[in-house]
Amino acid sequence: MTPVHLAGPRLALREVEPQDTAALLAIYGDPEATRHLSFEPRTRDQVQAIVDRSIGSAKDAPRTEYCLAITPRGEHRLIGYARLATEPQQAATIGFALNPGEWGKGLGTETVHLLCSLGFKALGLHRIWAARSPLNVASAHTLLRAGMTEDGRIRDHVFVHGAWRDSITYSILEHEWTSVGALELSTGDDASVPVPPSAADSGQER
Repeated sequence: MTPVHLAGPRLALREVEPQDTAALLAIYGDPEATRHLSFEPRTRDQVQAIVDRSIGSAKDAPRTEYCLAITPRGEHRLIGYARLATEPQQAATIGFALNPGEWGKGLGTETVHLLCSLGFKALGLHRIWAARSPLNVASAHTLLRAGMTEDGRIRDHVFVHGAWRDSITYSILEHEWTSVGALELSTGDDASVPVPPSAADSGQER
């Protein structure tokens, strides 16, 4: 199923395009934006390679990786980068990064909901999980607010900034997830698929 476009109340996910390099560099090249990620700031060439790989992975059959641009709904400009990578046993791992100028607006929670909508509604997954740096308290709030459950700690999970770092993991199961807002999923092969909203959650960070 490609291309993918998924719209939520305030955000949308679309396929990465060649012209996204500069906007992604503003995130992945920024020390503050990457402070809690599993890698150090990227160079322009490294970001270009990420863009090229993201575009290439969309053509894989079967597709196992969904690297998507996060945009404001109704706009085309990239303000973040999201990734869902499938695993055996109907599972996937997710991750995302937003431009620091967009922090504090509740957009992380909506991004997680959009990725869960892709995984559960479109791909038929059973389990989705994510990991964060132990020092990234904001990410903890985001993942919990999105309905995920803290599972535990992976010791010495990544080597970054010259040292090994643990990761705190979270997951959500298919029957635990409810969509938020008026989500719409469309692909190049299918018509738009409305995802019913949940009355229990507005999707706004509080």
